[in-house]
Amino acid sequence: MNRRKFLSGSIPAAVGLPALLNGFSFTAFGATHSELAMMLGETTNNTDHVLVLVQLKGGNDGLNMVVPLDVYSGYYNARTNVAIPQSKVLRLAGTDKSGLHPAMTELQKMYNNGKMNVIQSVGYDKPNFSHFQSRDIWASGDTTTVRANRVKTGWMGRYLEEEFTGYPEAFPNSNMPDPLAIQISTAPTLDVQGNIYSMGLSITDPEKVYTFENPFTDYPLNSAPANKELKFLRVITDKTKIYSDIIRNAYQSSSTLGAYPIENNLADQLKIVARLIKGGLKTRVYTVTIGEFDTHKRQVNASDTTTGKHATLMKNVSAAIDAFQKDIELMQLEDRVLGMTFSEFGRRIKSNASLGTDHGAAAPVIMFGKHVKNGILGNSPDIPADVQVVNNIPFQYDFRSVYASVLQQWFCVKQPLLDTILLKNYQALPLIQGGPCGLPEDIDTSNENSNNLVLKMSPNPYSTSATIQFSTTGGNTIIQQIDGLGQVVKIITNKNYAAGTYNIDVYNDGLPSGVYFLRLQNKSLQKVITVIKMP
Repeated sequence: MNRRKFLSGSIPAAVGLPALLNGFSFTAFGATHSELAMMLGETTNNTDHVLVLVQLKGGNDGLNMVVPLDVYSGYYNARTNVAIPQSKVLRLAGTDKSGLHPAMTELQKMYNNGKMNVIQSVGYDKPNFSHFQSRDIWASGDTTTVRANRVKTGWMGRYLEEEFTGYPEAFPNSNMPDPLAIQISTAPTLDVQGNIYSMGLSITDPEKVYTFENPFTDYPLNSAPANKELKFLRVITDKTKIYSDIIRNAYQSSSTLGAYPIENNLADQLKIVARLIKGGLKTRVYTVTIGEFDTHKRQVNASDTTTGKHATLMKNVSAAIDAFQKDIELMQLEDRVLGMTFSEFGRRIKSNASLGTDHGAAAPVIMFGKHVKNGILGNSPDIPADVQVVNNIPFQYDFRSVYASVLQQWFCVKQPLLDTILLKNYQALPLIQGGPCGLPEDIDTSNENSNNLVLKMSPNPYSTSATIQFSTTGGNTIIQQIDGLGQVVKIITNKNYAAGTYNIDVYNDGLPSGVYFLRLQNKSLQKVITVIKMP
């Protein structure tokens, strides 16, 4: 029997489908979840760590958020009508390479106080420029080109499913008495979707969560197809009611200590998160969202590019995160909480004629909290001298390497479970310090070592033949060639090397003329350079 047909024909009017959809997802994706953790002897991790995911919905213009001061002339020439004046860029302690949008004064202070990390040019090998598909890619961690073939689970959903085997039937229990994930939204998203159930609960007002009784308790289990569907309904309605009471009690038992900005929807959401954490919930993951980042038009005001729509968004993000972090500190909970911003994609290097920017590829990710490794990871984007309207920022770091770092360094997930959750192996990055998990031995914590990597092509520009020279500290080393759209078009090498310097000859690579980027990744280190293919 089709589950949706069963639901529409069996749910009493007193309950209503939206009430249930706002709790657990009705989407069932087939097989039961993996029991690898159980087979490997893994047990639930007793960490009380919390991750807060802040989605910048619509595609954030990373170049105007984190302004590349060391290549400022290239940045300015590419987007004269929207560029932030160099004198207005907020400077960051210890670096002259990058600064923040002038509206982000609170995050400037947070960075300078050692509680923020900027990860440059985060993206993936085949960027998708559709909002919907790119959001699914970031949520699932799967870049399979054909959407229908992409996994239907979320990266955090898989983590929670492996960490809390037997959910939802065996929960809440003494080890985990609270919701695994809470999303401040009207419906669950793919991020926390498991193989069958959503691993999270969606709320918009903690004092007005669900109060209904389970209407399916007295329904007889008659036919085999209906039994399966009815059991599903009983479970999700029972758990929704139980967790609703837990959330309401936690929220009502606590209050914020810090001040939050008014007329700031993101701040309102983060205030709820702070109260729930203060209320004692052991919930692992919270998600919040701020929209309106699809700035094709009027991103800035023509008379002053430091003002306008994007400036307002930057101000709201900065003020909301700052208020949340200060509140967490006043509550003496900062050892527990880590935050991270992300957007489904960045914007193009070159601006358009409408005082805006179009869908792009890689963009910065910001992490915040007491235990982030303060600094800027990576280099300013490489901007071609003759930048074209279609040119994108090539990725330096795969977004799944960021996920791997969070899982490994904040939630203490170990191999091979980490590879199972992220679908393959991704090198973790030095993002978190001072936590109980520690950093893996093969992570190089010095960003300067990336600058010391050798990567060059001779001649450059090239036509038919060229030689790529590169160095490696040893271990897995990847060199990819990326086109102007930000897509990987050729893998030059991907294998283990002994430490040293090597040459690879290129001949008749079959690529059309144009601007390309070479990306070198050696474990957690990376380097990107521009190369030009001549006719």
